Amino acid sequence: MTADTLLQVDDLHLHYQTQRGALRAVDGARFDVRRNEALVILGESGCGKSSMAKALLRLLPRNINHFAGRIVVDGVDTSPYSEERFRREIRWRRISYVMQAAMNALNPVVRVGEQVAEPLRVHEGWSRSRALRRAREVFEQVGISTDFLRRYPFELSGGMRQRAVLAMALITEPDLVILDEPTSALDVLTQASIMNVLKGIKAEQGTSFILITHDIATSSELADRVALMYAGRIVEATDAATFFEHPAHPYARMLMASVPRLHERERPTHIPGEPPSLIAPPTGCRFAERCPQRFGRCVEDPPGYRLGPRHVVHCWLHGPGRRAGGGED
Repeated sequence: MTADTLLQVDDLHLHYQTQRGALRAVDGARFDVRRNEALVILGESGCGKSSMAKALLRLLPRNINHFAGRIVVDGVDTSPYSEERFRREIRWRRISYVMQAAMNALNPVVRVGEQVAEPLRVHEGWSRSRALRRAREVFEQVGISTDFLRRYPFELSGGMRQRAVLAMALITEPDLVILDEPTSALDVLTQASIMNVLKGIKAEQGTSFILITHDIATSSELADRVALMYAGRIVEATDAATFFEHPAHPYARMLMASVPRLHERERPTHIPGEPPSLIAPPTGCRFAERCPQRFGRCVEDPPGYRLGPRHVVHCWLHGPGRRAGGGED
């Protein structure tokens, strides 16, 4: 951990209890986020991305089977914190959250300004008038007319509602904002507009972001680093330029090959098969069944191999005596 590390996550586990057994939504995740850095967590639907976001903020449902790991915020391990202390010191004050389908999260019978101002009243004890003045400032910051403060959510477009929820996450001036699929239900132009707002906030205020998405094209607009998640585990983490241009894990390479690109003759390809069950995941590498480069050792769990200063890949192809292409050295 360096001096500018804002968030350090070590061996994070979040398992749910179901009628069929424990579902391992997050199974040993490790990553870090530095100040004024945007980390994009990529992965297919159902790989555990949203569960990881909820685990970071302890927004846990009742059917928890196992929750463990270290979440270190600005050098302080929050794992021993009680729920009350975590709510008082971390949630929304240091780390805030824009949840998936956030456009539907606003209360339809409460004016938008009151909802955006609420975190300051709950977490900081501000008066209503003072909190609304701050809400006016944040509305201008995210590109919403302050006239919308007195409107109800149904009077706003989808893009405006998304900006209002973003304003709610920013109003306490947190160090880190977690965004779970913030542009998935928006048209292309509105997506670009939201991403420009995020880039402006990052540049002007030094806010760090964790962007959770399966949209590679949109994520590349904001990403400084990328962590690729598969079947509850992070299989590769590196800087954005390396990931998008020279991914190391077979899943990462196949994922990038599935993205349509302008001015290239090669047609996009698909990834055969389907992700494994998180209730009964296979032993060893969880991508092995779909990997065209699998070999005998893939029946064992691959460790993390360091390919660069902040580039880690969990794949036996990068182990001693192997080449990335699959052959022997």
